[in-house]
Amino acid sequence: MIITEIQVKFKEIERTVQRECFEIGREALRGVLEEWDRYIMHSREKETYRHVGTKPTTIKTVIGEVQYSRVQYEYIDDDGGKSYVFLLDEAMGISGSGHFSDLLVDMIVQSSCASPYREAARTVSDMTGQTISHTAAWSVVQTVGKQVDEQERCAAGLAAEDKGAGTIEARVLFEEQDGISLSLQGKSRKEHGERKEMKVAIAYDGAEKKGKSRYILTNKVASASFEEVANFARRKEGVIAGVYNVDEIEMRFLNGDGASWIKHALVDETVHFQLDTFHRNEAVTTYVGDPDTRKRIMKLLYSKDIDLLLHVIEVEAASTEDEKQRENYMKLHAYFKNNRDGLVSYHRRGLDIPEPPEGKVYRRMGAMESNIFTIIGNRMKGGRANWSIDGGENLARLLCLKFTGRLRGILDNLSATVLPERYAEEIMAPMSAAKTPQHEGKGYNGFHQALIPSTQKWLKDIAAIKPVFSF
Repeated sequence: MIITEIQVKFKEIERTVQRECFEIGREALRGVLEEWDRYIMHSREKETYRHVGTKPTTIKTVIGEVQYSRVQYEYIDDDGGKSYVFLLDEAMGISGSGHFSDLLVDMIVQSSCASPYREAARTVSDMTGQTISHTAAWSVVQTVGKQVDEQERCAAGLAAEDKGAGTIEARVLFEEQDGISLSLQGKSRKEHGERKEMKVAIAYDGAEKKGKSRYILTNKVASASFEEVANFARRKEGVIAGVYNVDEIEMRFLNGDGASWIKHALVDETVHFQLDTFHRNEAVTTYVGDPDTRKRIMKLLYSKDIDLLLHVIEVEAASTEDEKQRENYMKLHAYFKNNRDGLVSYHRRGLDIPEPPEGKVYRRMGAMESNIFTIIGNRMKGGRANWSIDGGENLARLLCLKFTGRLRGILDNLSATVLPERYAEEIMAPMSAAKTPQHEGKGYNGFHQALIPSTQKWLKDIAAIKPVFSF
């Protein structure tokens, strides 16, 4: 079967069409920006801002670098001196040249959360009309990460004053915390050593059933940093209070491996600590070699007789002649004694726990082992990855937001470029997909200077390829 008389690779056609469409798009976007600048010029306070000429600049977008000109204005500052400003830049929330558009930033951040910077840069470059280096991808992540850091610090301050902005109401909140060791580089390695533990916390208000035996945690939030315990706890509380109305929380259940920094969250009697069952059972397996003794200890754990449990471990340590076994028994005894209040799972303590909201269930805790890999480990551990303290934290903040489904919303709000409402309607109308096939009026599409390039001979060449079918 002959499809065409000329052999054409579809991928090359696709790339050619993409390049030409991007060129058209850049011209259209330049027209939009310069038209917006003219709108600002005519609507500004002329007594305050004096027109002193135009200057070119560039914005990096998903369709490539868009070069355009905008008006510079002179005004008198608060000190009585002359200052200069580009009102279009102010309206767009940018300054200087080489700015990344919000959509391009979104793509870079999303890709960087999923893969190493070099691979993320390659992916973005392949998908867009913009060539991105791995250092540019890194730089964007650092900038956005610092902005998120500022938001979290602000939220932490408000939470400390009981002024959290969270609106989700939950009578019970589940928290799980753990640490993950990451390799450091450069100055961070010299200051802190080869590795440092990153603290990670998640919180949620229950679970919803999504299948026969599948549940998902609901209204999940997460935070992560290398900070010392007090600062991390403050940040974590800020993240929680930014989503939840903490005044409505009656009980909290905290799950962890017993590390001292995790227990820092035991601030009052409403917080109940549970030793993570994975770490609890792993300790028994690690320190007790005899299968019969191991079964006896596990049985005592589930009987809730903690005093007898600790006594049995002491007796086993005293009765063995093997010094290594005695040492292991004493390690297990110390671990259980230090965490005796958390040895019994929360749901087996007979606590008067409020009923879950309709459609939700309170499941047994222990999701942190998988979550810490999903949030941090999958992206930041392995593959010879090394991090600076600041660089690692900036990425980790974005990973936490992505993991909880809040990254896109945060990106949309960090640096939103908003057209004036009336002007936005004028600009967007000719760009409506519904009007694309139609001819509006006399052909004026709203862009005085957004001319379609006259380099479309390739379209005629492709159109001239006439299919010849034979069966």
